[in-house]
Amino acid sequence: MEEGIRLEDVSKVYSLGTEHVVALNHITLEIPPGQICCIFGTSGSGKSTLLNQMAGFEKPTKGNIYLNGTNICQLNEDKLAAFRQKHVGFVFQSYNLIATLSALENVGMPMQFQGISKSIRNQRAMKMLAKVGLKDRLYHKPNEMSGGQQQRVGIARAFAANPQIIFADEPTGNLDSKTTVEIMETIVKMARKNHQTLVLVTHDDVLAHYADRIVTLIDGKIVKDELNNAKL
Repeated sequence: MEEGIRLEDVSKVYSLGTEHVVALNHITLEIPPGQICCIFGTSGSGKSTLLNQMAGFEKPTKGNIYLNGTNICQLNEDKLAAFRQKHVGFVFQSYNLIATLSALENVGMPMQFQGISKSIRNQRAMKMLAKVGLKDRLYHKPNEMSGGQQQRVGIARAFAANPQIIFADEPTGNLDSKTTVEIMETIVKMARKNHQTLVLVTHDDVLAHYADRIVTLIDGKIVKDELNNAKL
């Protein structure tokens, strides 16, 4: 199976009344398996729109997007959801944890959708939470944890089912500088160890330098695509 991510001439146009806003303008991009790639740009550059296309949250107006050799633009919603559950993990800026569930249950949820038994889910979730330094917080709910701890739960959830591709959308946007370093080092270390493709979306040039490659967007266009020889 072909791996990694490939975008072919992807454009996204939004209609606002009689106006048409071009959010992405003929994006062609290939991210090989195991690469840590940063999509970098200021607010309004199109980076979040690009992530939404790659993750299958929205369909492009034009073009094709391949994840692990599958053209996700051709999948219906049910097949797309099943594909994401099997192949993709997400780390969100706002954590996106379920408030009524413990850390253990939040991490185990993606595996539940894969039909993995509860005992195995819990075993894997415990192991993953220990890896991110939360072995003493297994049964804490989100409101009983700090922002940094909640994001660690989010990281454990994203990596627990061992997906080939991880999308991280401004993963440290709500955290202080010390916690930001800890979170980024955790994400990058885990992705490298498991040879996972990691796409990091950010406006922060400090975060960008954790990546192997930095792709810069302005007004929905790629204006720079370079390997990062000074990565942290």
